[in-house]
Amino acid sequence: MNSINENEFVKNIIRIIKGSIISIILTLLLLLIFAIILTNTSLGENIINPVIIVISVISILIGSSISTLKISKNGLLNGGLVGIIYILTIYLLSSITSSGFGINLYSIIMIILSIIAGMIGGIIGVNMK
Repeated sequence: MNSINENEFVKNIIRIIKGSIISIILTLLLLLIFAIILTNTSLGENIINPVIIVISVISILIGSSISTLKISKNGLLNGGLVGIIYILTIYLLSSITSSGFGINLYSIIMIILSIIAGMIGGIIGVNMK
């Protein structure tokens, strides 16, 4: 690898990490807002999982779009990596804080949707001018 390619590779890695961090911060903010709404209304607990999925997908779409804004190719790959890093981070934090952590259908759906949302956000980010 020459220094130009190495420099661009490092920049892409930094963009992917920034996109993942943006996604996680956005998720935390939206979950806080949702928790406040849930506490102060009579919404049922049955909406918690669907809302968490929607919040995660929106956060990943935004984070991966932002991370791929300044590149002109590989949005699918870079966005997918944002989704993978996001979901791995969330599940790592969940496994640390929860004693009953395991893989179930909900987990598989979250993993698949995170990667797909990242890829779509990456495509959007690359094509935004």
